[in-house]
Amino acid sequence: MTKEYSPDRLDVKAFAQASASLSGHDSLLKYERLAHEAQGIHPDLYVNWQAAGELRATAGDGESEGAQLWLHLKVQAALPMQCQRCLTPVDVPLEVDRSFRFVADEATAEAQDDETEEDLLAISREFDLHELIEDELLMALPVVPSHEECPVPVVMAVSDEDF
Repeated sequence: MTKEYSPDRLDVKAFAQASASLSGHDSLLKYERLAHEAQGIHPDLYVNWQAAGELRATAGDGESEGAQLWLHLKVQAALPMQCQRCLTPVDVPLEVDRSFRFVADEATAEAQDDETEEDLLAISREFDLHELIEDELLMALPVVPSHEECPVPVVMAVSDEDF
């Protein structure tokens, strides 16, 4: 029998121990904070994601059962934004490809954060994968969205001659 996993309440330990995977094709409207950043959002915009759990054996790391819990996340989306050069719409492609190692709690994550290059998260039996997806996409947003080459001429002029 195959165990069903829910991205809204993911038991990370069981997910990693089973080397399970999940994927989704969600409407951008499901990600409220991300949708708030969009210009001209419509229901045909999607967030495509894949998550895979992994249990890595380790020697002498002090963690129970001598293993580390990992989650690998890949996400693709396109967000309509406003180009800051020409002020016309631009679809900004967003991609995330990251791995996270889970530790016992927030205190452990904080203590190990300075010692490692890995992205650390606290383990949970009700981990919200959609929240992580949204957080990662928000961090992937460009500070200044723009076209590679604007479709209209960019006018570099000021209305105040004394400027």
